[in-house]
Amino acid sequence: MAPATTSSAEARRLIGSRRRTEAPRRMLSPSPPPKKVKSMEEILAKAHYAVVERGDYGDVGCEQCGSGERAEELLLCDKCDKGFHMKCLRPIVVRVPIGTWLCPKCSGQRRVRSFSQRKIIDFFKIKKPNLTEEKCDSPQDTRKRRRRSASLVLQKKRRRLLPFTPSEDRSQRLRQMGSLAHALTALQMEFSDDLTYMPGMAPRSANQAEFEEGGMQVLSKEDTETLEQCRAMCKRGECPPLVVVYDSCEGFTVEADGQIKDMTFIAEYIGDVDFIRNREHDDCDSMMTLLLATDPSKSLVICPDKRGNIARFINGINNYTPEGRKKQNCKCVRYSVNGECRVFLVATRDIAKGERLYYDYNGYEQEYPTHHFV
Repeated sequence: MAPATTSSAEARRLIGSRRRTEAPRRMLSPSPPPKKVKSMEEILAKAHYAVVERGDYGDVGCEQCGSGERAEELLLCDKCDKGFHMKCLRPIVVRVPIGTWLCPKCSGQRRVRSFSQRKIIDFFKIKKPNLTEEKCDSPQDTRKRRRRSASLVLQKKRRRLLPFTPSEDRSQRLRQMGSLAHALTALQMEFSDDLTYMPGMAPRSANQAEFEEGGMQVLSKEDTETLEQCRAMCKRGECPPLVVVYDSCEGFTVEADGQIKDMTFIAEYIGDVDFIRNREHDDCDSMMTLLLATDPSKSLVICPDKRGNIARFINGINNYTPEGRKKQNCKCVRYSVNGECRVFLVATRDIAKGERLYYDYNGYEQEYPTHHFV
C-alpha cells in the first residue's frame, strides 16, 4: 500500500516545528590529527619545578647526616622532595622558611665556605694600620699620658663607659670576625657599623633626640670619646672579644671570647632606621626602639633584617622568671649623641670567657613579650 501523502501546508508546519526543537546540522569538517600526549618525564624536564607528593613522609631522612630524627627541624625541598635538617644546611637555616623553599642544589646556591683572612678584611672593610714610626715622647707628652690614665681611673669610679679590650692574638680576632661573617651570610645580611637610612624609610632628619617624649639622656663628652675610640679600633680590625655560635634552641647567639669588665661598651645596635608605623605588621624578631616621640607618627625603630652587626645576635632574657633575669649581663641604653638617638649595649657586670651575653629586650615601656624566651 502506498504511503499517505500530506499537503504542502502540513509539510511546512512539520518542518517549522522540527526547526524550533532541533539544532541545525552543520557540515562536519575533517577531524584534526590526534594530539601527541607528552610523557611525565618531558613535562618535568621543561617545568620550573614540580613534585608529586608522597602519601607518607615517615621514612624521609636528612641528606647530610642521614638521620630522620628531629622531624620538626627537617625541611623538604619543593623541587627534589629531599629532606635536610636546618642545622645541617650550609648556611644554617635559623627559622622555618615561609612559602617555597629549595635546597642548595636545586636553588643553585653556592655553599658558604670558611672565610679566609683576605675575605674577612674585605667583608668588614678593615683599614690597614699606619706603620709610620712614632716619634720619641717628650716630657710634656709623658705628663699628658699620665694625666690621661689618671682620668680614666676617675671615669671608672663615676661609672663611665669603658672601651672594650680586643684579643691580643690576631688569629683569635680573625676567628671572631669569621664567626660573625658566617652568621651574617647565613641570614643574607650585610655588615654595617652605622645606622642606615634607606629610600622609602625614615630619613636621617627624622632621627632627632629632641622629639623624644620626656627628653633623652645625653652621652657625656668622655663617653663620646670612648665611643669614637671603639669605632676606630673596629675599623682597624680590633673587634670586641666576642664570638658568634649556633645553638639548636636559641639559634645564633654570642659568647664572650675573653674577660669583659663591668661597664664595658659591647656594641652599638645597628640596622635600617624606619618609622614604627611602617613596621606594625613586620615579622622581624629583632627590631629595636630608637625614638619614642611625643607624636607617635614620628617614633622610630632599628630594623637589622638587611644590615647589622654583632648586636643582632645577642639574645634577650625571659624577664618573667627569676632564672631568666639572673642570666642578664648586658643592658640596652639609648643616648643622644650630637643630637641623634643611638642605642648601645653595655656590660652590667664582669663577664667571664665562654659566658653567653643576654640583655632585657624591654626598656621602661615593657611592651615586648618575652615569656616564650628560653
